[in-house]
Amino acid sequence: MALLKSVAPPETGPVISGDLVRLRLPIMSDYPAWAGLRSLSREFLTPWEPTWTRNELTRLSFRRRVRHYVREAREDLGYAFLMFRRSDDALLGGLTISNVRRGVTQSGTLGYWVGQPHARRGYMAEGMSTLMPFVFDTLRLHRLEAACLPHNAASMRLLEKAGFQQEGRARRYLRINGIWQDHVLYALIHDDPRP
Repeated sequence: MALLKSVAPPETGPVISGDLVRLRLPIMSDYPAWAGLRSLSREFLTPWEPTWTRNELTRLSFRRRVRHYVREAREDLGYAFLMFRRSDDALLGGLTISNVRRGVTQSGTLGYWVGQPHARRGYMAEGMSTLMPFVFDTLRLHRLEAACLPHNAASMRLLEKAGFQQEGRARRYLRINGIWQDHVLYALIHDDPRP
């Protein structure tokens, strides 16, 4: 069961704790750990992400990213979380809820990444499970969407384990690693069964 609590100042956003992981909005003091893990994991992440800019891992780029995340959360447009292991506070990866749409839709899009040293150890499954009460009970979204490359079997298993259902395929949906690529589309509805 996830625990949600507000922390001060408001710019730090919600902190969500599960059994193994803790999720919170990135802050500037996370920069060394974030840059180190992303740099170490670059080759591992490249096939699954948009092409990195030349200055992707700079402090200035991270500062812009943090400001963007704070603004998105304030405006209820998106929520970015870094994921930390509770036992030692090690940075493991991140999850984002982006493209939050209200009105008749009440939906958002899930994105996620995990550092190479922490992949396939159950952390992202725990992170997703920990995040779902925030998505459906706190934000009160009706639908959470996700997409992954058809050849990313690990990501497909992760989404299905979290209760997402495959809904179709989008042709040349996202530009990943410099190439417009098809994606398998998934969704989780607020009252779908979840593990």
